[in-house]
Amino acid sequence: MKKKFQDLASLDLYQNREKVKWAIFVFSVVIGLGSIWYTNTLVEELKIREKRQVDLYAEALEYASVNSDNLTFVFQVIIQENKSIPVITVNAAGEPMEYKNINFPSNSTEDEIRDYLLDELESMKTLYEPISLSDDVFIYYRNSDLLTRLQYYPYVQLSVILVFGLLAYAFLNQSKVAEQNRLWAGLTKETAHQLGTPLASLMAWIDYLRNSPVFDENKEVILEIEKDVNKLTVVTERFSNIGSTPVIKPENVYQVVGDAINYLRPRISNKVSIELNSHAENIYAQMNRSLFEWVVENICKNAVDAMKGQGAIHINIVKESEQFVFVDIADTGKGIEKKMFTKVFNPGFTTRKRGWGLGLTLAKRIIEGYHNGRVFVNASELGKGTSFRIVLHGVKEMDELQ
Repeated sequence: MKKKFQDLASLDLYQNREKVKWAIFVFSVVIGLGSIWYTNTLVEELKIREKRQVDLYAEALEYASVNSDNLTFVFQVIIQENKSIPVITVNAAGEPMEYKNINFPSNSTEDEIRDYLLDELESMKTLYEPISLSDDVFIYYRNSDLLTRLQYYPYVQLSVILVFGLLAYAFLNQSKVAEQNRLWAGLTKETAHQLGTPLASLMAWIDYLRNSPVFDENKEVILEIEKDVNKLTVVTERFSNIGSTPVIKPENVYQVVGDAINYLRPRISNKVSIELNSHAENIYAQMNRSLFEWVVENICKNAVDAMKGQGAIHINIVKESEQFVFVDIADTGKGIEKKMFTKVFNPGFTTRKRGWGLGLTLAKRIIEGYHNGRVFVNASELGKGTSFRIVLHGVKEMDELQ
């Protein structure tokens, strides 16, 4: 038993949140069904009790009709005590003779009262069999208002609980998201700040080396270092953009993706080919150039890992309409199971031993959080590869914008 509690305490609730949600849902359904069952059982018992009261009421009327002696007890204790169960006494022709506990609309005329009685009578006929006083007199009845309300009480109760639960869940979820956003923004701003100081120092050293006597004999090395420092500057800028509200403006998608590919090519295996196709090279979309390049790099790096450093990446840019631009990134890797299509974007999800599992999470956050777009697994087949789709908001051609 102690081991079971330890296993439960060590359960990764985030990675298993879908199972937890289903467990809570099933538990709630069980509680709801139990409440309905208990209330229905109580209602059935009250129905039996009311049926006995109506039977007693009928017997009292029958007794009073044939006996004229000492009827005080019959009227006061039995007949008059029925103050909740609606009853209508009718003759053989079905005409109402007497009624009790029928609530008529205010200011009703005699004709309206009669019509209301007939409607009540028809309703009673569908509920219970009449109680016969004699061959030509019958008593019809229905459930009391209290019993009727009790029947619907669990459904009203569950509806209120459901609405309250949904509102509470939405509020807590929104609060959690807001807290995560503040934490995310704070971390990225601090990262950009911490990188800024050594980066400025590195740039000063590169400038010194450019003007030093050793530059000519070490030119190639110094220029490569400068490229990496420039890339580190871009990374710092990206973190700074994530920590604040980035500038979104029309950019040439083909050029932005091309720049990202040109940076990646010398930094990945030469056994991986990257092919960029586009129906037109003047397709524009709303984006932050630096952040979108980061998204393309992360997805491509993820593809390289899936192909184990050998294969092909195909990038296709399509202007679906004036409103949307699609960027499809497909690889020839090992593929993803369909049930994992959404999980690959979860923080910490990785198939590598030393991976952090943040690349696709970051890509999703950048596209959906800052570009108001979408990124998802468009298609995947085990052993053949995976295709990711990025959906951006399109704009008109730049010539029309100018």
